[in-house]
Amino acid sequence: MFTSTDLEWMQRRGVDPIVAEKQLQFIKSGFPFANLVAPATPGKGITTLKADETESLVKYFDKTFPGLHTVKFVPASGAASRMFKQLFEYLEACGNDPAKSGQLLEDKQNKAVAQIIEQFPSLACYQPLNETLQHNGISLDSLFKKTEFDTVIRFLLHPEGLNYASLPKALLHFHKYPDEIRTAMEEHLVEGVHYAKNNENEVHLHFTLSPEHITPFNELVSRVLPSYSARFNTAFQLSYSIQKPSTDTIAADSENNPFRDKDGHLVFRPGGHGALIENLHDIDADVIFIKNIDNVVPDRLKEETIRYKKALASYLWMIHKQIGIYFQKIDAGGLTDKDFGEMEFFVSSTLHLELPESYKSMDTDEKLRFLKNRFNRPIRVCGMVKNEGEPGGGPFWVKNMSGETSLQIVESSQVDMKNDSQKTIFQSSTHFNPVDLICCTRDQNGMRFNLNDYIDPLTGFISIKSKDGKELKALELPGLWNGAMAGWITLFVEVPIITFNPVKTINDLLRPEHLQG
Repeated sequence: MFTSTDLEWMQRRGVDPIVAEKQLQFIKSGFPFANLVAPATPGKGITTLKADETESLVKYFDKTFPGLHTVKFVPASGAASRMFKQLFEYLEACGNDPAKSGQLLEDKQNKAVAQIIEQFPSLACYQPLNETLQHNGISLDSLFKKTEFDTVIRFLLHPEGLNYASLPKALLHFHKYPDEIRTAMEEHLVEGVHYAKNNENEVHLHFTLSPEHITPFNELVSRVLPSYSARFNTAFQLSYSIQKPSTDTIAADSENNPFRDKDGHLVFRPGGHGALIENLHDIDADVIFIKNIDNVVPDRLKEETIRYKKALASYLWMIHKQIGIYFQKIDAGGLTDKDFGEMEFFVSSTLHLELPESYKSMDTDEKLRFLKNRFNRPIRVCGMVKNEGEPGGGPFWVKNMSGETSLQIVESSQVDMKNDSQKTIFQSSTHFNPVDLICCTRDQNGMRFNLNDYIDPLTGFISIKSKDGKELKALELPGLWNGAMAGWITLFVEVPIITFNPVKTINDLLRPEHLQG
């Protein structure tokens, strides 16, 4: 299937030819849909904390976590260009005719663009754009007075202005304060101070970046980090990584053969955010906080986010410690029926992992092997918010190919919507995943798990793309918080909706949650 030139090409990229062959097989056969059993709901897969329980967990955090090594892991790769889709469409419609600039805003299809123009001074980018234009002898106010709104947007998106279309969300101006303007990256710095600071006054943050964004990211860090360090008496330990080329997936043509470019080379494409499981695997910490780059709020709304970050982290750490106690009992030997009953109840009721029918007929050694297998896994606690219409994956009970049922985060693309029963289950979900995860990737001896051992390879999907004017099939790896973590101990805890304020379009920055109230 592969020529010697192909093999050399893959070797340079760090791609395993056997893995590439398997990927082509997946593209040819497709991936099975998830087998939904039921939605996870409060009391049936989702834990709902009472006020006093939350406070107790917060106190435990404040006492325990400064002595642990924690890292805040922020997926931040990829350009923010999708945020501006409607702005690009507006510019295309304007063409080179300035007269259309104001007229087009009256069309309903440009309602989002009209909102941006009308409330532009409220955006955090207003002042930086104004300063950039002034350096070039252009007045932003005069552009508005002359209704040259297309010019305003071009300067916002293109290199002659702020170049937003080519920047990652991490470097976009998110929030305006009376005396400063913060990017998304800076908000993560400030947020990290409040729950990721250790006894040495250090905060460790790790960002995943695209290679082309490393230089502007480092420039911003060099410019702002000293002031934040002084303000919060904190030593920020920042690191970053890129999506490894070895995680790129092979593309196929319409006949499911390897897709080749005009020079005859095999084409590989980024494998989606699921590839970041490799980056996460490289993080060595007691506890890892995962939060998307665009889910941050101004200081006035940070309190609840910080509170629940602490509560979820404590919940995870107490589970981790309890598992350690059970391992000690197992290693000490002499377990009683009461001990077995306690561990079995913990597995089924707390860890939400099934005890199969065959468990009853197992002898003592087999039961111990089974329980140790269930205990000895990476752990994630996932915050879940009530579904108020936002798109995103939801929490479900899912049966895998081995017949085991467990808690999983499932995206709509994983569900067979032509199957009425599966569609009904998916649509009956009461909560969804805001990508608010707390993880423990070490075992009871402090050794890191090999996270690749816990991926469900059958949870990827195929998308249709194009290159050189030809259609190709691209394989997306199992999502970072979906199939990439399928074999983890998964715990769902309800969190308030205020902790979820993503920025998917520039208009989201005009929501009250992102404006100074």
